[in-house]
Amino acid sequence: MASIYMTRDGRDKLETELRVLKTQERPKSRAKLAEAREKGDLSENAEYDAAKEEHNRLETRINRIQDQLSRAIIVEDGNFPDGQVAIGRTVELEDLGSGRKFTYRLVSEIESDFAAGKISTNSPVGKGLVGHFEGEDVEITVPAGVKRYKILKVRSTTE
Repeated sequence: MASIYMTRDGRDKLETELRVLKTQERPKSRAKLAEAREKGDLSENAEYDAAKEEHNRLETRINRIQDQLSRAIIVEDGNFPDGQVAIGRTVELEDLGSGRKFTYRLVSEIESDFAAGKISTNSPVGKGLVGHFEGEDVEITVPAGVKRYKILKVRSTTE
């Protein structure tokens, strides 16, 4: 299985979610399942079917998080030169076509959240930026065509 590169924050959030799922959500789910089971014939018990389906979704999520954590490799900021775009770093860009400015934090696919300004290093823009340095102009192919950006600033996680 392939390794998953992620930030320390991303790993910490997954560990917190896993702990909540195991210690709070799983017991609730088991209780609902037991309560529905007590209501009689399981072959015609819609409440039991719903509780079982919910429990299966929960267990699937727990297993997925455990798998991701077992394959996680934490990328430390100090592994990259100052000013280089890398996972975990925040990048300020200027779209050279429109003059608009953007700020993104590069994260793993698991951590990506466009609304929060976190883009995956596997996204077209993320892939196009990784390895470049502050001050460089880059051309990135995106679904809408080719975009040209200037990397204005690269901040490490410690800044």
